[in-house]
Amino acid sequence: MDSSERAISSERGPIAVRWHPAVAGARGAVVCVGGFDGGFAGPAEGIYADFAQELPKRGIGVLRLDFRIRTSPGPIEDGTFDLLAGVGWLEQLGIERVALIGHSYGGAIVIRAAARSGMIVGTCALSTQTMGIEPDEVQSLAPRPLLLVHGGADWRLPPRLSEWVYSIAGEGSELHILDGATHSLRQRRDELWLLAVDWLDRVLPRDD
Repeated sequence: MDSSERAISSERGPIAVRWHPAVAGARGAVVCVGGFDGGFAGPAEGIYADFAQELPKRGIGVLRLDFRIRTSPGPIEDGTFDLLAGVGWLEQLGIERVALIGHSYGGAIVIRAAARSGMIVGTCALSTQTMGIEPDEVQSLAPRPLLLVHGGADWRLPPRLSEWVYSIAGEGSELHILDGATHSLRQRRDELWLLAVDWLDRVLPRDD
C-alpha cells in the first residue's frame, strides 16, 4: 500500500483517500476527485498525481479521494457525501481553508459539496457534467472563486455544459474552453496545469 493511502471512516462505509500534507508553510488543502469510475490519478494523464508531488512543496496539502460507489451514472448524493466526509476529515486535522477540484461527474460533485460547506474557499470543475447540479447551488458559491475548464473538442460532455454553469454563476467565476482538448483534457495538459496552479495560488494565498 502507498504510504499516503488510508481510509476515512463514515456511516456509509470506508472512503479510500491518499493524503499528501504540505511540507512547508501550510496554506490549506485541495481535495481532488475524478469521474464516476473513480481512482486517484485524475484526468489529463494523471494530473492529480502530479499535483500531489508538486503542491505540498508550495504549502498546499493534497487529498485525493476515491468514491465508494463506481457506477454510471454516478450516484450524486453518495458522491457528495464522500467528498464532504473528506472535507470533514481535513477539518479534524486543523485545516481551515479547502479548495475542491473535480472532473466530469466529479465536477458536479464539487459544486454540490461547495454549496453545502463553509470551509470551501474555491471550486474548480473540469469537463463537468450538469446532471445533479441545481442553479441555486451554483449561484450560492459566489463570491467564492469558481474555475470552469472544458475541452473544446469534448464529444462526451460538450463544452456548452460548462458554458451553462458559467452563465448562471455569480461573481468570482471564470471559464476557459481549451481548443482541441477532448474530455480528459490531455491534449492541453500543460495549459491546464498552469491554469489550475495559478488559480490555487490565488484561492489559497500565503499568509505572509
